[in-house]
Amino acid sequence: MFTRQQKILPVAIIIIALVLSAVLVFAAEQTAKPIVPKEKTSLFNGEDFSGWSFYLDPEKGKGVDTKDVWSVKDGVVHCKGLPFGYMRTEKEYSNYILHLEWRWPEEATNSGVLLHVLGKDAVWPRMIECQLESGNAGDFWLIKGVHIAGHTEHTQDYYNVKKLKPSSEKPAGEWNTYEIICKNGTIVPIVNGVIQNVATGAELTFGSICLQSEGSPIEFRNIYLEPVD
Repeated sequence: MFTRQQKILPVAIIIIALVLSAVLVFAAEQTAKPIVPKEKTSLFNGEDFSGWSFYLDPEKGKGVDTKDVWSVKDGVVHCKGLPFGYMRTEKEYSNYILHLEWRWPEEATNSGVLLHVLGKDAVWPRMIECQLESGNAGDFWLIKGVHIAGHTEHTQDYYNVKKLKPSSEKPAGEWNTYEIICKNGTIVPIVNGVIQNVATGAELTFGSICLQSEGSPIEFRNIYLEPVD
């Protein structure tokens, strides 16, 4: 027969397990809550990659040190562009204006700003891309079945929504400014002061922000968030 102490012990273990489970769920919910900027918030300190993680294509990037792809010098992020991958904010954000500047030090080719990335890393994750490809900055790419208003029927993994106006980009070697407004499912990419696109009803409204390595050398600087009214 079981003693009273032997009967109580399994019950105590179950109660402790349930409490720990509830604590872990609560902690996960708190971690998942996106940050809504209330003031100017720097994402890049100009000195190192504090607050960022890195991901490279697991096949083409096998054995490659991310430090050989991404580096910081004189307040500028330098990206070699190969292998494919991205730098990703460790925190998730919602309802903000993203400001960044980019330029092509050599040939103008391809990159992008990936918005509202959630979950595991991949090439490429489910997200909304604000294009940086030369001549097409301001395009949207809806990745892995993401929908926005007016484009809810597509089933493609990679779906392009063209920008509204002719290119407002500067030539290679000169700095461009990207301001991307994100608020409650509305996304407005502004290239050098020109509104190039408008998305409404986006199903992804928060997540990490990523900068792509996708083709050739590109540089970034002055990366920060501002509140959106």
